[in-house]
Amino acid sequence: MLLPLKLVCKSSKIRRDGTSLIFIQYCFNSEKRALLNTEIAIPPAFWKRSRVAANLPEAFGDSEVLNKRLKAMLRLVEDIISHAVQKKIIDLLAFVKGTFKPDLDPETLSPIAEEVADRQPETNLDFYFQIDDYIRCKTNKVTPGMLRVYKNMKDHLQAYQDHRKATITFNCLDFNFYEGLVDFLTFEYIQRRRKNVVKGLKTATVGKTIKQLRIFVRDRVRRKIIPPIDLSDFKILNEDSDAIYLSWKEINQIYNTDLSDSPSLLPYRDLFVLGCLTGLRFSDFSNITPEDIREGMLRKKQEKSDHWVVIPLMDAANEILINRFQKVIPIVNNPDFNVNIKEIGRLAGICETVKFSYKKGNQDIEVIKPKYGWITSHTCRRSFCTNEFLAGTPVELTMKISGHKSLQDFYKYIRISPEEAGRKIKEIWENRDKTDIIKLKPDNYSTPSQTA
Repeated sequence: MLLPLKLVCKSSKIRRDGTSLIFIQYCFNSEKRALLNTEIAIPPAFWKRSRVAANLPEAFGDSEVLNKRLKAMLRLVEDIISHAVQKKIIDLLAFVKGTFKPDLDPETLSPIAEEVADRQPETNLDFYFQIDDYIRCKTNKVTPGMLRVYKNMKDHLQAYQDHRKATITFNCLDFNFYEGLVDFLTFEYIQRRRKNVVKGLKTATVGKTIKQLRIFVRDRVRRKIIPPIDLSDFKILNEDSDAIYLSWKEINQIYNTDLSDSPSLLPYRDLFVLGCLTGLRFSDFSNITPEDIREGMLRKKQEKSDHWVVIPLMDAANEILINRFQKVIPIVNNPDFNVNIKEIGRLAGICETVKFSYKKGNQDIEVIKPKYGWITSHTCRRSFCTNEFLAGTPVELTMKISGHKSLQDFYKYIRISPEEAGRKIKEIWENRDKTDIIKLKPDNYSTPSQTA
């Protein structure tokens, strides 16, 4: 049975005569469900595997007849749901609960559904009107960065609508739509604000669009604007991002780089180093206020997660915040920051060649650039987490500062090479209690020449 229906007879609800009612349970979603009374009651001991047991005493009825009646009622509920979906009845759960009766004539379902549908208030179900309404609802609840994510989703869907030359509606959200959208975004979508024409998005970016589309549709269903839509086939594509981190040695190179010939780069340099010392996101470390600094600690409410963190300030961080910035962070935007920090990295000699790859459909696309070309504002946060991990700081303490809520999310930020992993394991071995380690005894081994 495709619909979320099942027969239940709860032994916890036994009536005075020793019987329990049999219900049809309709799971509208994980949070909302209804129990529909079949008006059939039996002793719960004779309820086996969603059926009335064949050995039911005659006093309670004929088991075969009862099972046929229950099966007919299940089909009746399926018909009620089907008519509600066809007539686009918004409050599907309420309709099912209000309509079902064990002796309901199926022939009356169509006029009942039509009458309920006619009484519904008219709602503008235009797909993009609903996206705009969704964004308006979120405006005061999420960060500006998340609003841009929603707007990017809308842009990607509008581009796909133009490509397919057919209006997108809620009714067209099926598996064929999903496949076409993924193919379009992967190979045909023309990226905005590029000097040269670049077609196609990375797998992770496509996955983000699918994820936001699912969340948007689920929100419209919860608000009873549209009937439920099954998007379980809309798989969220994902790919671990390739991203660099900078070692303390490299961060020192940047911090001590002579920028006397490029004084305009100084605020960007100092702000980047501050980010590496605090582990904050750009939206947080670029908005530090004097009130956030108290008793050698930085107390900051993270914009994205709405989570408070308390970060001890290293000497260099204090120097930047108090002596250089006078507790007032210079106003910079993220795009300018990313451009200027790459130039600073070049001047600092962070020029090692780095190759990364990403998926585009079933192809692996390789990109080779000097390391400074990969530096962004997010490098600060990755560098902080990775350097603390390599230094042996307990992960739980680092997460208290970085604000990560799960180990899985935290470990996505750790970027170490195989050589660094090997050195880290060697350090652990050297500091470990060596009493349990196998020791070879040379006198127990003889070469062939010695035994001849």
